[in-house]
Amino acid sequence: MRSFEWKGVFPALLTPFTADDQLDLAMFEKNLEAQLSAGVEGIILGGTLGEASVLTTDEKEKLVRFAIEKTRGRVPVVLNIAEGATREALNQASLAVQWGADGLMLLPPMRYKSDHRETVQYFKTIAKQTNLPIMIYNNPVDYKIEVTLDMFSELIQCENITAIKESTRDVTNVTRLINRFGTRLKILCGVDTLAMEELCLGAHGWVAGLVDAFPAETVAIYKLVKAERYGEAADIYRWFMPLLELDIHPKLVQYIKLAAAATGLGTEYVRAPRLTLEGQEREQVMKIIQKGLASRPILPRI
Repeated sequence: MRSFEWKGVFPALLTPFTADDQLDLAMFEKNLEAQLSAGVEGIILGGTLGEASVLTTDEKEKLVRFAIEKTRGRVPVVLNIAEGATREALNQASLAVQWGADGLMLLPPMRYKSDHRETVQYFKTIAKQTNLPIMIYNNPVDYKIEVTLDMFSELIQCENITAIKESTRDVTNVTRLINRFGTRLKILCGVDTLAMEELCLGAHGWVAGLVDAFPAETVAIYKLVKAERYGEAADIYRWFMPLLELDIHPKLVQYIKLAAAATGLGTEYVRAPRLTLEGQEREQVMKIIQKGLASRPILPRI
């Protein structure tokens, strides 16, 4: 474990599977190396795109240990925790330390819609039992619990709660967070279609999805915005938008896996109950991907 900054592009990595539903570590390594070559500043395992809800604990361990081995300390390896029971979340946090993870991303309790007091207590209980830095994933659209500014006022009593994955879909929340907490909490945009807007408003990083298929373009937007080269960033962002919109669909896993397969960085295999795309739906998504590939921009020097 080591200290690191929550900044830059943090891919929410896909979990590739083989045709017989095993971890495809060879493809995982290929994608991981593409991310590192593009200049990402951290990786997140076991998120929504990583199909965490259908991974076994043994598979999570294999992914974490494999990623640590292959990254060789170049970037922090962060494990997502999304559990229904506080007890199981504590167990996952303990295992993350054993496996060598550098940080945690925490979702609120799954399935049960906890209130203010319960949500704060959940996060605090986990934070107090680990020394790993923690990013709170705030996604009320998909997970039905909003982590409010008043909740964060209590949560920052835990020194290792240091970042927010901002996925409220409300861009003004970036400004509210900065006005309320200054630099105490790092803000990473968690919605691909709002990334440039939130980076321009002061977000420190981007937990990205389409980066799994287009790492160089994703990192270029981040670096151009931070270099205040907004016009060049906007040109890439406009090209990217039809692809980025694949990230805000209920089938984002299948869609982004199809995109990663098209760019040679993944496979289409998903784990049931998800099914691979077929028929007209697959054709429609592939059309978006192929159009993007046909007009892929030449990236500027940064």
